[in-house]
Amino acid sequence: MLDAALEQGDFPLAGGWASLFAQLRWGASSDPAERSAIPLSVPKLQHDIDQMHYLKSLGALGTEYSRIIDAYQAVRDRLVAKGPDAREPLDSDTNRCIADTYNRLLHVRNTPRVARALSRRWDPVTVEEQYLANAPGVVYVDDFLSEEALGELYRFCLESTVWFGNRYAHGRLGALMQDGFICPLLMQIAEELRDALPRLIGDRYPLRQMWGFKCGPQVPADVTTHADFAAVNINFWVTPDSANTDEHSGGLVVHDVDAPLSWGFDTYNGRQDLIRPFLQRRRARSMTIPYRQNRAVIFNSDLFHASDAIRFRPGYENLRINVTMLYGDREEEAHHPQLSGSQAGVGRPAWRSAAFGRAKARR
Repeated sequence: MLDAALEQGDFPLAGGWASLFAQLRWGASSDPAERSAIPLSVPKLQHDIDQMHYLKSLGALGTEYSRIIDAYQAVRDRLVAKGPDAREPLDSDTNRCIADTYNRLLHVRNTPRVARALSRRWDPVTVEEQYLANAPGVVYVDDFLSEEALGELYRFCLESTVWFGNRYAHGRLGALMQDGFICPLLMQIAEELRDALPRLIGDRYPLRQMWGFKCGPQVPADVTTHADFAAVNINFWVTPDSANTDEHSGGLVVHDVDAPLSWGFDTYNGRQDLIRPFLQRRRARSMTIPYRQNRAVIFNSDLFHASDAIRFRPGYENLRINVTMLYGDREEEAHHPQLSGSQAGVGRPAWRSAAFGRAKARR
């Protein structure tokens, strides 16, 4: 049902289905066994403690959460004693004290549509021309969202208790649209992107997936080089620049080599033992795009890419937050097909849009 709504480009319906799925899985009436399938980890527990403190300060959670926070802290301290990478099941006797609240939709911020989600400070026509005319298909723009949309989305990410995915290394947490990373504003951004980039996305490539990631304060470079299953990837950052201690880092590294179509998802998305030698054989070149709040990287989703080193300040509001929207399927990528099997990308690509120069001049 969700996939059908996305295929039809019915964003309000897709958002409704995604919200319903999230409520069924993570809401008040969710199956405890479903939530227990995700093990506890120190970074996840610390994030939840910090988020509950933050929500209490806003009045979004009541005073009764002081006792709950204390219980989380006790579980976290006991897990820390076993090592920073320790993981335990939620349903063990010692962890039942947090079972009623752990991985639950305790609070989801109401984040409606705004007057306009995409900023008028970048030119979609120029972005399309640079993406389509230059291999391997990478362009980035600043001032991506309108100021209102950026502020609302940042607060949605801070306040909504949707960060359930904790299987990632170095304490990174993920949230998928069908698990609660969904609101009318996110659907509006996805819809406006489709309409603003008719040649790049348009009706050719439906939205397939959307997610958010939180990480920090310290993550090494190139934790996982991978490709994604889509045709076009739009990745943008929402945490203020003041959180980043290194303005030359914290962003995205994109290689000019794509994953072979013969590789399956588990290979191109996680097999570092195959990906790294493949990139070496292809003599891959890379472009490092530094972190900036409200910067979007629009690229061929089949290109191998990885987060750059992250050196952000401590503190809950300083966690690096990125949002990813995936359009279309990698098998149907028509703009830069099969780069890895050709000499495409040998020339110097136009990695950034003209909007970057204008934005830099304003700083």
